[in-house]
Amino acid sequence: MWTKESLHEFIREKMGDYLFIVVSNREPYVHLYKKGKIEYIRGAGGVVTALDPVMQACRGLWVVNGSGEADRKVTDGQGKIAVPPDNPSYTLKRIWLTKEEENGYYYGYSNEAIWPLCHMAFQRPVFRSEDWEYYQQVNKKFAKAIMDEVGDKKAFIWIQDYHFCLLPKYLKEMAPNQLIIAHFWHIPWPGYEAFSICPQRKEILDGLLANDLLGFHIRCHCDNFFSAVDREIESKIDRERFSVVRGGHETIIRPYPISVDFQGISSVVESQKVAQAMDALKEEFQLSGCRLLLGIDRIDYTKGIPERMAGIDRLLEKHPEYKEKIVFLQVGEISRLHIPRYKALNDEINALVEQINWKHSTGMWKPIIMIRRHMSFSELLALNRLCDVAVVSSLHDGMNLVAKEFVSSRVDNQGVLVLSEFTGASRELTDAILINPFDRDQVAEGLFTALELSAEDAQKRMVKMRNIVELNNIFRWAGKAISELLKFEFKE
Repeated sequence: MWTKESLHEFIREKMGDYLFIVVSNREPYVHLYKKGKIEYIRGAGGVVTALDPVMQACRGLWVVNGSGEADRKVTDGQGKIAVPPDNPSYTLKRIWLTKEEENGYYYGYSNEAIWPLCHMAFQRPVFRSEDWEYYQQVNKKFAKAIMDEVGDKKAFIWIQDYHFCLLPKYLKEMAPNQLIIAHFWHIPWPGYEAFSICPQRKEILDGLLANDLLGFHIRCHCDNFFSAVDREIESKIDRERFSVVRGGHETIIRPYPISVDFQGISSVVESQKVAQAMDALKEEFQLSGCRLLLGIDRIDYTKGIPERMAGIDRLLEKHPEYKEKIVFLQVGEISRLHIPRYKALNDEINALVEQINWKHSTGMWKPIIMIRRHMSFSELLALNRLCDVAVVSSLHDGMNLVAKEFVSSRVDNQGVLVLSEFTGASRELTDAILINPFDRDQVAEGLFTALELSAEDAQKRMVKMRNIVELNNIFRWAGKAISELLKFEFKE
């Protein structure tokens, strides 16, 4: 079984003579001002959840977009800082973007064009030529910063996600013989009919095919990528090797289902800090005496938050006996409010909470509690331990690590997971209660089934899911990808 220690030893033995560099937009630690002092918080999202423990094992260099208001104050002249702040084991290098670059590259092309293009959530992508120009500019900026670190050395580069479609090509143009490049795509890859509306589709495919290794969560996303390549550009697709040859360069395509640090989470969740957080949260939200249903998400239209609230509403309509006996707690950090669709979603959720609470509340009890504030990792694990039912109702998700974090948290082998069938995680966690989030009656029925499960049945399901996540942990994901990367040889 892959562990943090075995991954570290593997990389030290196999990659000791080379640089190992990870690249992502989102940073694992963000420095902020709080009451005049600089503090840090853990970055949100699946990329951070997955890669921070990997980087602690690898002890490499992580290149990111510096986004925290106090980030510049704590870094050196090269934008570097050792992290994690309380126990440094690798180096973070922050790239500084102008407001115009961030608006065009991140809010514009990445999140108004590529994000909706790749998710079947019925949100129309917006393509603006000026956003594309900034997207190219920032990808080039990252390429230059990476090459400043590489110098004349040889390096393995592991690029993360949809923010850097062009980065592999720019890097290979700068140093064709010094780099072996892998890229992991953390979101779904769309079917060809959806992808074909993208005006820059050929440039995106060209950029990604400069990688030596390109990974997706599941086989279906690999097949969708092959379909796009086959329809759009001249190349040779080798179905036996699962690869694409373009201009004499071969790109290996592989499915790598991403995961979490099962052992790390299972260990932390039994700590005194989490126990104290459980007590504090029970008191703060008056959770004693009710069965707790839990949602933990970044506020995004792909996560199905309004759909799960509609399911709660329908559950209480069909089963009024659950009034005053359950409470649904939704943790939701606001994100991307510069984008109109996200602001509209935030307003929609606020209206739904008010409407459903007014409809079903009795006396001091109300069915939905919405938490907007940032919650620490310990608090999130505490909520995972406290809840009876975790609800993941994504309309479309590459994997969804919230589900796997919940399973990893349940060292007591209790709790039930209600999981959307449109997540990558549903392929592995088949003992969850699977739902179609577009059908509010099915969501309500799934919640009812979860609440009615016997303790024995719930335990059997949880034990099976924990065994799966423990075996297919984040270090196995990284180890498989890096093992494949090591099969490539540097050009002379």
